[in-house]
Amino acid sequence: MKNEKKKVIAFIPVRGGSKSIPLKNIKKMNGRPLVYWAIDAALQCEHIDEVYVSTDSIEIENSISCYDKNHNGKLKCVKRSPENATDTSTTESVLMEFVKEVKSNEIVLIQATSPLLQAKDLDAAFKKFYLNNFDSLLSLVRQKRFVWRENNNETVHPVNYKVESRLRRQDFDGYLVENGAFYISKYDAVIESRLRISGEIGHYEMPEETYVEIDEPEDWLIVEEILRKRVTQTSKKTILKPGKIKLFATDCDGVLTDAGMYYSDAGDMLKKFNTKDGMGLSMLKNNNIILAILTGENTEIVKKRAEKLGIKEVYLGCKDKVAAMDKLLDKYNLSYENVAYIGDDINDLELLKKVGYSFSVADAMQIVKDSVDYVTLRRGGEGAVREVADLLLLKDGRDNNEFN
Repeated sequence: MKNEKKKVIAFIPVRGGSKSIPLKNIKKMNGRPLVYWAIDAALQCEHIDEVYVSTDSIEIENSISCYDKNHNGKLKCVKRSPENATDTSTTESVLMEFVKEVKSNEIVLIQATSPLLQAKDLDAAFKKFYLNNFDSLLSLVRQKRFVWRENNNETVHPVNYKVESRLRRQDFDGYLVENGAFYISKYDAVIESRLRISGEIGHYEMPEETYVEIDEPEDWLIVEEILRKRVTQTSKKTILKPGKIKLFATDCDGVLTDAGMYYSDAGDMLKKFNTKDGMGLSMLKNNNIILAILTGENTEIVKKRAEKLGIKEVYLGCKDKVAAMDKLLDKYNLSYENVAYIGDDINDLELLKKVGYSFSVADAMQIVKDSVDYVTLRRGGEGAVREVADLLLLKDGRDNNEFN
């Protein structure tokens, strides 16, 4: 196990230049700069004493300075030299530049392009590293794929199995592949070998889903979806304190509806509502949560929908949603911490920033998604409000429903 006198440093190199995805390392991944996910894992790891982010970019440096977690000086940003910030610079050259300036007992190289890395992975890897007294250890993923190699005559031959005895997937041990998430090494081993890993090398096996590194836009979409689902599952357990929310308010267009404008042959305007959202609102009401609709629209359709759902607090043509909420709080003797609100556009922003818990639908404006506590998996008018209702009631222990 780790000797408490040892100093362990995490090193996260993030370059400003990226041809495939401009400023990739601070581009928003599930609402947060990509590099923040790697920083989270490093700061939360019990074995890491200091976290250094190395960059050549002022924009990235400014983004790191805005990292808003209480890290007690554990997070630091260091300059990366111009000669080690080119398209041809190697990670090893950047690492060697760093270790000459900052000394430690062990160093873990963490790559920002692996946001699926978690502190629990690093903790388990360090325990294995110390227990076995390895010189280095790296993260790997087990792949159960049949690999082929090209011959000079355009034919191919299998590398890891025999054609005449093809294994079933469940009988195949597979092979281990680097996922690039992290590399742990003794400081002296790095200095001597000038490599990120050397000597007796151990491994830590990560889940298969962490195989994808973010190099291309397609990778971004895959990882973001995995991360969103993971964060959703975590949020379902930690999102709220039981009994905190007493009032739930929602926008209408783009939240209770799909934001579409439909017209009948007679020229009548129609709106499409979702029955699952209606059930979710009924569940909240049955659990003594006050319901309200705050919308800039002023149509009879919204009024009728509210009447059908038994929602009495309906503010149509609402241009100042904060003022409307202030009236509701006075009426029910509540405070903003007792309110949950879901919106989708810029006219919702001011209220979203004041309430106890804020939500947006999956297809909300990006500035809104960046500002809220929780982004639903579902789009407006497609069960997003039901998703929030299930989440609130599940956490509060007042209902056992879950969204599927």
